Amino acid sequence: MNNTLRATGPQTPNGEVTVSGAKNAATRMLAASMLTDSEVTLLDFPTELVDARYKANFIEAIGGKVLFDPDASTAKITSADLSARKLEDYNFPIRTTYLLAAGQLMRENKAFIPYPGGCKLGERKYDLHIMVWEQFGCTVKENPDCIEITGTLKGANIHFPISTVGGTENAILCASVAEGKTTIHNAYVTPEITNLIELLRLMGAQINVDGTSHIEIQGVQKLNGASIRVVPDRIEAITWIIFAAITGGKIIVNNVPFDLMQIPLAHLRISGLDYMSNSSSAYVGPDLISETGLQPFEIACGTHPGVISDMQPFYVMLALHSAGRSKVFDYRYPDRTAYLEQLAKSYVNDALSWKNGEITINGKQEIKGATMSSTDLRGSMAMVMAAFTAQGESEVKRCDMALRGYDQLGKKLKRLGLKFEITEE
Repeated sequence: MNNTLRATGPQTPNGEVTVSGAKNAATRMLAASMLTDSEVTLLDFPTELVDARYKANFIEAIGGKVLFDPDASTAKITSADLSARKLEDYNFPIRTTYLLAAGQLMRENKAFIPYPGGCKLGERKYDLHIMVWEQFGCTVKENPDCIEITGTLKGANIHFPISTVGGTENAILCASVAEGKTTIHNAYVTPEITNLIELLRLMGAQINVDGTSHIEIQGVQKLNGASIRVVPDRIEAITWIIFAAITGGKIIVNNVPFDLMQIPLAHLRISGLDYMSNSSSAYVGPDLISETGLQPFEIACGTHPGVISDMQPFYVMLALHSAGRSKVFDYRYPDRTAYLEQLAKSYVNDALSWKNGEITINGKQEIKGATMSSTDLRGSMAMVMAAFTAQGESEVKRCDMALRGYDQLGKKLKRLGLKFEITEE
């Protein structure tokens, strides 16, 4: 799929938008559903996410059944007939393919999975996942078309050399069905991983989390079915709040997980972006921006509960519409800058400059329509936002990257009164 979004700006969004279930929880839960023969039901599931569809396609290709209900926002998964089979085609362009191994290993002591795809954010390799499988007693073979893992999962003592989301998820899934006890040191427990652990506990897994980086798991031979709600997507919530602020729109953002994003929201208020809220919704409008307008700021991206790297492009967008010079630091993914070269086509007059781990933004510059090519999921969404703020016509090529992370994106933009077209090329 290769989609292009075309829009003529500037346009002002108005209306309501509801945050969907988090991509980084929902897609992991699909993998967890493979660990039982019973049905797993996921509520508030982002059924139209491209990443979710690809993962569901893989599950079905090896014998599982996935039923999406877009109207009810649910996913029902049954893996009773799932088997570790070698496919002829491994074209599943998603980053977290390594999470698809545990469900196969627990059944047949072997697994065949696609190589990780997804966004290119510098050197994001999969060596830690190989380490995880080997620590559990498996042998890993890198075939031309897929990764092959063989062996019986046995409890392990895993020490991660760095804090890793994907490695932690992989280890949790394998440990839940491994023989014996597993201890995970230097784990990275995000809100989405907490949601994954909640599901696995409902399925019968014995998982104990001490603090935010130490996990002990006693493997069990059989897990049960379960039903759980997917946590709201904190990255999507930040996206819509900032989108309203930079366009001068009036937007009510529903299903906001305020308790999971207190520090990111505090940074918004420091920049002059205020909002009204109740327990689950936020209203953003020009009447809530300070009289002096949005102000420049400095932030550093890191781990939860701070501003995570996936939010980085949206703070850059906020800075581009602030009165002065801002800096955004990202030493976790210092090479997350490819999208900036494309964004600079629209934000001219040296509005953007960058070097490894550091982005400098000169706000309130001329914004003109441009043709931009998506480089990654969040960067693609930043370009979509730019298309609606720029003067004139803009094109965002490969906007299907944004569709990987934003459920029903086209429908939500239309509900906000925006005019555009998305064509497949």
